[in-house]
Amino acid sequence: MKECFSQATMTATASPQLGQIHALLAERGYDVSEPAPDTLKIRELSSGVAIQAVLQGEILFLTLTCTIVPNRAITPELMAKMLEADNGIHTSHFQLYDAGEKRVAITLNNFCKLQDMGPEDEDDILSCVHFLLVDVLSARRLLGDLKS
Repeated sequence: MKECFSQATMTATASPQLGQIHALLAERGYDVSEPAPDTLKIRELSSGVAIQAVLQGEILFLTLTCTIVPNRAITPELMAKMLEADNGIHTSHFQLYDAGEKRVAITLNNFCKLQDMGPEDEDDILSCVHFLLVDVLSARRLLGDLKS
C-alpha cells in the first residue's frame, strides 16, 4: 500500500488537485491511473468495478458504466424503471450515452464540488465513489435482464 501511495503522489497531472485526488484514492486502496489529462480511472480491487473521474474546474464528475446495449433495448418500460423514485438508486443518477454502432452506454453518475481539498473535500470524494459502488449493485438488479 505504501508503494502505491508514493507512486500516486509522484504522478504528473494537469491539475494539482487531480494529484491530490489520485493520492487520496490510492491511499484508500483503490487502483488509480490517469489515462488522460484531468481524468482518473478508479478501480475497486475486490470487485474490479471501474469508475472514471473527470476534473473540470472545481467539479469532480464520476461515471460508472453499468452496461452497453443495443439502442432497441432502451424501452419506455426500462426508462420508467430507471426513473422510479424507489428503484434502489439512492445517491447517483442514470445517464445514457451514444456508444456508437447503434449501441447505448447506461451509466451511473455522481459529482462533487471541491473547495480547498481539505478534509470535507476528501470526505465528499470518498463518499461519491462509495455511493457509486453501492448504487451499482441496485443498478445491476434493475438492468439485469438486458442483453448486451
